Amino acid sequence: MSYAKGEASLLREPNQRKLLFSAGLSWLFDAMDVGIISFIAAALTLEWKLSAQQVGLLTAINSVGMAVGAVVAGSLADRYGRRSILIWTLLIFSAASGLSAVAATFTVLCTLRFFTGFGLGGELPVASTLVSESVAPRDRGRAVVLLESFWAVGWIASALIAFFVIPHYGWRMAFVIGALPALYALYLRRAIQDSPRYTEQQSRKLPFGERVASVWSADHRRSTLTVWILWFMVVFSYYGMFLWLPSVMVMKGFGLVKSFQYVLIMTLAQLPGYFTAAYCIEAFGRKFVLVTYLLLAAGSALWFGNAATEGSLIGAGICLSFFNLGAWGGMYAYTPELYPTAVRSTGVGLAASFGRIGGIIGPYLVGLLVARGTAITAIFVIFFVAMVIGAMAVLFFGKETKGMDPDREVSNRFVPKRV
Repeated sequence: MSYAKGEASLLREPNQRKLLFSAGLSWLFDAMDVGIISFIAAALTLEWKLSAQQVGLLTAINSVGMAVGAVVAGSLADRYGRRSILIWTLLIFSAASGLSAVAATFTVLCTLRFFTGFGLGGELPVASTLVSESVAPRDRGRAVVLLESFWAVGWIASALIAFFVIPHYGWRMAFVIGALPALYALYLRRAIQDSPRYTEQQSRKLPFGERVASVWSADHRRSTLTVWILWFMVVFSYYGMFLWLPSVMVMKGFGLVKSFQYVLIMTLAQLPGYFTAAYCIEAFGRKFVLVTYLLLAAGSALWFGNAATEGSLIGAGICLSFFNLGAWGGMYAYTPELYPTAVRSTGVGLAASFGRIGGIIGPYLVGLLVARGTAITAIFVIFFVAMVIGAMAVLFFGKETKGMDPDREVSNRFVPKRV
């Protein structure tokens, strides 16, 4: 079936709903694992007497793996298909997560977290590309943001695991739970297929070097530069803030269990953030969602850093979760729309990989600043500036992609003009 014939509404097409749910569950497991490490870091600080710099390294090493995984899996998905690479990355991160449960030293745990990150970083851009290619342009943005909403559910699951499992059964059991997605990968082998667009264009596969050159060609250079800045600033701020959130709560005087409870409340705000972004992205466009949500997230970061009361802290954390994760949904919807099918997964993977550099720097920088006695207020000013830069890059240099078809644009450039 051709893509054109398959452009039924996302809400009316059972196969597309099945794809969204199937890919969404893999996204949920990714988020659950990333979220768990932020809570485990807080627990290990007490059990293994980790320094702030060690906590920063533990959280950053995950992003190192994600950066490598995004490039490798993004490239392989354009060559061997989205479905097979999605399944393999899910298996890799599940195995590494399970093995983390038996880590006896900090070095071994960091090594395993690298491979966990490799699988995670590879899966995310491939899943978003697969969903983006499999639905009609009028539903594309909403579909990818809804896919991203599974991230919030996964983070909520990690907060629940932290609250109910870690205090009673220890952090190792949390890693064991993180290995369960390996069983889900077996289901995915039959549940999903490659997108019609990718299947139709298998004969047009390009070597990796040509795909990278295309991403940075004159046709895409401005978009690539814009989206790389966007990814870097969003990932830098997100991982810098949220992987440290439980630890920051402890620094502000709350006990470990109380901190987990408050972070769970803040995390619940991610879901409405995604759902409102899913509506706005089709109603008002991609740039509107990215710029608006990032600026409001930046303001929330300032509020959180300066919060002095319990109520103010929770309120700021809720707003931070709402707007920052809504912006994430917009970013994942926006990026695949900038590139044609032949190089789409490579383009998304490269942008995600560059963003992960920010994910490496963010949490490690927080660890360094905390170790030097820098105030939390000053640290969150840094994240405020980062999100404003990301918003301004999209506002002034980004193009609106709502309803656009990159493949059709490429084809039209080769159609002779009438005279």
